[in-house]
Amino acid sequence: MTRTAAFLLALSLILAPAASAQEGAASSLISVLDRAEALEPLETVIVAQGGKILAERGYRGNSAETPTNIKSASKTIISALVGIAIDKGVLKGVDQKIAPILRPHLPDDPDPRIQEITIGHLLSMQAGLGRTSGPNYGRWVSSRDWVRAALAMPFDGEPGGQMLYSTGSTHLLSAILTRASGRSTLELAREWLGPLDGFAIGGWERDPQGYYLGGNQMAMSPRSLLAFGELYRNGGKTPEGQQLVSPGWIEASWRQRTNSRYTGDGYGYGWFLRMVGGRDVRYAWGYGGQMLYIVPDLGLTVVMTSEEDNPSARNGHRDDLHALLAEIIGAVEAGEQAGDAGAAKEG
Repeated sequence: MTRTAAFLLALSLILAPAASAQEGAASSLISVLDRAEALEPLETVIVAQGGKILAERGYRGNSAETPTNIKSASKTIISALVGIAIDKGVLKGVDQKIAPILRPHLPDDPDPRIQEITIGHLLSMQAGLGRTSGPNYGRWVSSRDWVRAALAMPFDGEPGGQMLYSTGSTHLLSAILTRASGRSTLELAREWLGPLDGFAIGGWERDPQGYYLGGNQMAMSPRSLLAFGELYRNGGKTPEGQQLVSPGWIEASWRQRTNSRYTGDGYGYGWFLRMVGGRDVRYAWGYGGQMLYIVPDLGLTVVMTSEEDNPSARNGHRDDLHALLAEIIGAVEAGEQAGDAGAAKEG
């Protein structure tokens, strides 16, 4: 046997267990995704491990390649753009105060605490400003200046205090990105994340001043959302090895800084954190059940999209999706165990 042949044989023996494990996981996922069709709001599911799609399903005529409104899952996109802007020097850092950047939009006689709010506070939903989400959302988007209206909300807490989940906070980040760079947030996303194969933003709503709505009303296909999730799972690198988001920013984004008063889940910079199926999970969540899950220690990225008009938290659908993820994790673990057992027999 030549050296080359011996090397290839050894390499095949190394790779065979991994390939066998993924085949076993894909097989185990079939029944899980068959049962998932009973979740009527659910439209698509994609499961990928180590960059390879193990299973993909569209329900009731929906397709993983068709753009959909990912709602608040887009807050993770805004977080990524802020991290890139900091790395490029467009923004100074998470401790940078926002008032000087947004000075033209400050309300008359503003609360002095506005001067204390930082970019980091907006990212972790700890600005202290009253929420523009929930019952306040309609009134907020009916205003003439969404940035000014968000800054004019009465304080419900102190900057750096409790989590107050608010799309107004991520919209302020979108305005900050535009004012600091002189370019629209959509332009920045297309340039900075454009090298990522499969990533694309379709329609995206803008406010009366032309700022793209930070953290809502963004159209992406489930496949595109998967590509973005894979970027984070892969340490900020594209499959070709180009670094788009720094590992330090991903680590900072996945570090718990506060927690949701409603679910108890941790929250970092645009990402929720919780245990699912016995594994640490980072996830983005959009209204209706638009989900991007990353399970780092399994190399797993999962996307789920749902009908956008149903409140997934109040009707229990979000909990159903978490439970579905737990089943997916179990199926992947079972597939890996079966693959490992088969490899051991062959060995």
